[in-house]
Amino acid sequence: MIDLASYLALAVLAIIILMQAVKILREYERAVVFTLGRYSGVKGPGLILLIPIVQQMVKVDLRTIVLDVPSQDVISRDNVSVKVSAVLYFRVIDPDRAVIQVEDYMGATSQLAQTTLRSVLGKHDLDEMLGERDKLNRDIEEILDAQTEAWGIKVANVEIKHVDIDESMVRAIARQAEAERNRRARIINADGEKQAAQAMLEAAQTLAGQPEAMQLRYLSTLYDIGADKNSTIVFPMPVELGTLLSKMAKAD
Repeated sequence: MIDLASYLALAVLAIIILMQAVKILREYERAVVFTLGRYSGVKGPGLILLIPIVQQMVKVDLRTIVLDVPSQDVISRDNVSVKVSAVLYFRVIDPDRAVIQVEDYMGATSQLAQTTLRSVLGKHDLDEMLGERDKLNRDIEEILDAQTEAWGIKVANVEIKHVDIDESMVRAIARQAEAERNRRARIINADGEKQAAQAMLEAAQTLAGQPEAMQLRYLSTLYDIGADKNSTIVFPMPVELGTLLSKMAKAD
């Protein structure tokens, strides 16, 4: 009985050691292995063997991580207070640096994204925040990618989700937009008047060069009046007749 109990104990101990020594990693996982506390390499995916007690591993996920950046209070360059939130896409490309160079790469990346978001947006006006998001996204992405490279992290994309503005500022923007529309309407109206005046001037010059053309215009006008079936017909007096009568009055 004693021998059987010893064999069972040895078998259980062997199973425990085997379970600690054999590890299976998925395709998107890597193991950063430390031997007696010293970095000894990256293993995986698949089946790996570790020396119990002597070797330990830290598992790292290589898939793209979607990190929600909390809403940040930002004061724009034109002194407008807004709340901005964003989303960050990144992944680990060097598992050893992600484990050795930084204590918590998830927390560090999140904090860096928040400070970078406030810093970059604070250098732009409110109109740029609302109308040039693609450019701001690229600027934030480039800064984050450069600073997280030492941690073995690749920033794939940054997207600004919401820019929340105070209600009073929304009303001010609406008034500004209305004033801009009125300004453009007046400019278009004035430009139309200018073009009409130019066309009338050219027409007058053409008619002045050919007096017969003016008579044709008189006849065309009479035709248009008659087509409306009016009971009253107005005959325009030729300009030449007025000029002739004026000369005759001066001669008398």
